[in-house]
Amino acid sequence: MATTPGSTPQDFTDLDELARLSPYEDEDDGDDAVRREAAADESSRASRHWWDRNADEYQDEHGEFLGDDRFTWCPEGLDEADVRLLGEVAGKDVLELGAGAAQCSRWLAAQGARPVALDISYRQLQHSRRIDLGRGAEPVAVVQADAAVLPFADGAFDLACSAYGAVPFSADTAALMREVHRVLRPGGRWVFSVTHPIRWAFPDDAGVEGLTVSASYFDRTPYVEQDDQGRATYVEHHRTVGDRVRELVGAGFRLLDLVEPEWPAGHEQEWGGWSPLRGRLIPGTAIFVAERG
Repeated sequence: MATTPGSTPQDFTDLDELARLSPYEDEDDGDDAVRREAAADESSRASRHWWDRNADEYQDEHGEFLGDDRFTWCPEGLDEADVRLLGEVAGKDVLELGAGAAQCSRWLAAQGARPVALDISYRQLQHSRRIDLGRGAEPVAVVQADAAVLPFADGAFDLACSAYGAVPFSADTAALMREVHRVLRPGGRWVFSVTHPIRWAFPDDAGVEGLTVSASYFDRTPYVEQDDQGRATYVEHHRTVGDRVRELVGAGFRLLDLVEPEWPAGHEQEWGGWSPLRGRLIPGTAIFVAERG
C-alpha cells in the first residue's frame, strides 16, 4: 500500500475517517493559466499537489461515470470490456499508471488479473481504499510513485495500462516509455489513452467556442497553472501524434494500433471540454496500443 509520513491506508478503520482526511478542501484555486516551460521536478511536484487537493472533487464529479470497478478508456465511454485492447488479462500481472481510485485495476482483478495501481497522489489512493472498504472487498494493491521512476524490478509485469493517467502530466514521456518498457516482460502490451493531440489546437471549451483553432498544433509549450508567486500548481504536456510514435519506437515498442474513439450515439454527458457537439466533429481521445519487443 502507499505510504506518506505519519499515516498509511492500513490505519483507516472506517469511511468517516477517510472522509475527513483532505487538508486541501478550503484552499483557493485562483491560479493563473499560462504557457511556459516546466521541468520534470516542477511538473511532478505540481501534479502530486494538484491531485491531492482535487481528488475529492474529481471523484465526486466523475465517480458515477467511472464506477467502482469499470475500465473505461475515455470520456467517450469506450470500455475495455468491449474492445479488449489489452488482450487476455486473466492470470496476468498488470501495472496501471495514474490509477486514481483504481477503478480500472478493480475491473482487471475481477477478470482474474493481478493488478497493481500506481498513482502520484496519496489522496487518490485513499479513495481506492475508501471504495474497497465500502465494498468489503479485498483491497487493490496500490503504490504511490512517479510513473517516470517506477519502483519495480525489470520484467515484473505482463501488461501495462493508463487511462488518461500519468502520461499527459510527465515532462519527459520518452523516459516514462523507457521505464514502462523496462518493467514489462517481452511481448507485453502497453496501452494508454490521452487527450487527442489535435485538441491542443482548440480552446478547451465544450461549446461552439471550442471548434475554432486558436493555437498551433506544433507548439509543445506546456500548459501551466501557477500561483501568485509563479509556482506551478498544475502542468500538462503536449506531444504530437508523431512525437508519441517516436517515443514508443525509441523505447523499444512496436505500435500495434492507434484508436480514435468516435462519439457514441445517445451519449450526452459532458466532461470538461468533451461534449457531444465537439465529439461528433473532432476526435477527443487517442489510445496507443503497443507491444514490447
